[in-house]
Amino acid sequence: MSGGKGRETRPAYRCAECGWATTKWVGRCGECQAWGTVAEAAAPVGVTQARTVTKAARPIAEIEPDAATAWPTGVEELDRVLGGGLVGGAVVLLAGEPGVGKSTLLLDVASRAASHRRRVLYVTGEESAAQVRLRAERIGALRPRLLLAAETDLATVLGHVEQVQPDLLVVDSVQTIASDAVEGSAGNVSQVREVAGSLIRVAKARGMATVLVGHVTKDGGIAGPRVLEHLVDVVCQFEGDRHNRLRMVRAVKNRYGPTDEVGCFELDESGITGLADPSGLFLSRHAAPVPGTAVTVTLEGRRPLVTEVQALVAPSAAANPRRTTSGLDGNRVAMVLAVLDRRCRMGLHGADAYTATVGGGRLTEPAADLAVALALASAAADVPLPPRTVYIGEVGLAGEVRPVGGVGRRLAEASRLGFTTAYVPEGTNDVAPDTMIVHEVADLATALGRSREGEGGQPQGLRLL
Repeated sequence: MSGGKGRETRPAYRCAECGWATTKWVGRCGECQAWGTVAEAAAPVGVTQARTVTKAARPIAEIEPDAATAWPTGVEELDRVLGGGLVGGAVVLLAGEPGVGKSTLLLDVASRAASHRRRVLYVTGEESAAQVRLRAERIGALRPRLLLAAETDLATVLGHVEQVQPDLLVVDSVQTIASDAVEGSAGNVSQVREVAGSLIRVAKARGMATVLVGHVTKDGGIAGPRVLEHLVDVVCQFEGDRHNRLRMVRAVKNRYGPTDEVGCFELDESGITGLADPSGLFLSRHAAPVPGTAVTVTLEGRRPLVTEVQALVAPSAAANPRRTTSGLDGNRVAMVLAVLDRRCRMGLHGADAYTATVGGGRLTEPAADLAVALALASAAADVPLPPRTVYIGEVGLAGEVRPVGGVGRRLAEASRLGFTTAYVPEGTNDVAPDTMIVHEVADLATALGRSREGEGGQPQGLRLL
C-alpha cells in the first residue's frame, strides 16, 4: 500500500577495511573478502562545526625538516632499506615468516642503538625474558641502556613507555599484545587495530621511533587488518628460506625513503650480519665448465646481483614430463621451454626439465629468461656454455629477445666480478663497460648460434641448435 508511514530503513553495515556497505550483517566482506570486519555503521550525530585555529598554517619552506631526519641504526643494510635509518616518531612494521630472523635482527638493532647512548625498550610477547636474554648473549647484544619487558597487556606496555621514556621501542610482536578495552583474544582484527593505533599515537606524541613485528599469513601477506599497513610509516618484508643463509629485507612502503632498495643479510649461529656484496653467494665454483649452467644479473631494487641458473634435461618415461623449479618462476620456465621447443626445434616436449638457482637466490624478473633458455639448451645438448659469460634479456613468445632496464648497472657488476662476455638485447651495447665483449642478439635462435663463440669470437664447437 502507498501512503501512511514511510518505510523504515534497515541499519546499514560497513566493512572497516575497504568501506563496502550492505543492508545486513555478514561474517565476510563481499569486496575485500576479510573476515570479521563488517559492523553496523554509526548514524551521523550532527554536522561538524569549524574550530578556532590555535596554530596557524605556515609556508612550507618555513617548516623545519629536523623532525624528519633519520638517525642510523648501525646496521648498514637495514639503513639502506629505511632510507638512512630510523626517524623519531616513525612507526616501522617488519613482517616475515616464523624463524626467518626478525627477532635476531631487531635485537641487534636495539643493542646498537643502546650502545650509542639511546634508551631502548624491547617488549617481547612471544618469548620469556630469559629466552631473549640468552639470544642477546649469543649475539653480543647485552647493553645497560637496553631494557627488556615480557608483557602481553597493552596498558602495561604503555606504562613501561611512560616509565622508561625510550628513544626506540621494539614490540615483538603486535599480534601478541591485547587490550582489556576491546573484546576478543590477542591477534584478532579488533585487537590488532587497537594495539597498533595506541602505539602509533604514543610514538607520534613522544617522537619515539617504534618498530612493530608482524606475523604473516600462509599466503605471505601481513596478518591483521589491512588498515594496519596504512597507519604505519614504513612496511618492510623480511624474506628468506630457513634452509639457506641468505635473508633479504625490502620496503613495501616508506614515507621517509625509497621503496626500491633491498638489504641482504646472512644468518648463522652467531647472529645476523649484513652483506654489502652478496653476489658471491649465488655463484658456484667449477674446476671446468659444466653443461646446463648460465649466469645472469638480476636487479633487486637498485642492487644488481649476479646469479647462476642451473638446468638438467633428462629423457622421461612418463606420459607427462616433469617440470620442477627452485628459485625461479615456474610459469616463465614453462614458457621458455615452449619457445625453445617450438621456435628453436629443441625437441624438449618429451623430456624432464629441472631448473634451479644457486645459493637460494630468487629470479622472478623477465631479464633472466635468456639465461634460463641457454641453460636448458646447454643441458639438452650436454655442451657447456663459454666461461665468464652473462646472459641478460627477456624472451618473448615469438622467440625474440626484448630489452630490459638497468643493463648498464648489470654489466658493470658482472665486469667487477670478472666476467668478460655478455649477451644482451639489441640496442643496449652502448652502456657496456670497456672491459667486456658484448654481443647483441635479436632472437633466441641467434643467441643459441652465437653462443658457439668464446672470448674474442673464437669458436668453441658448441652445437645447441
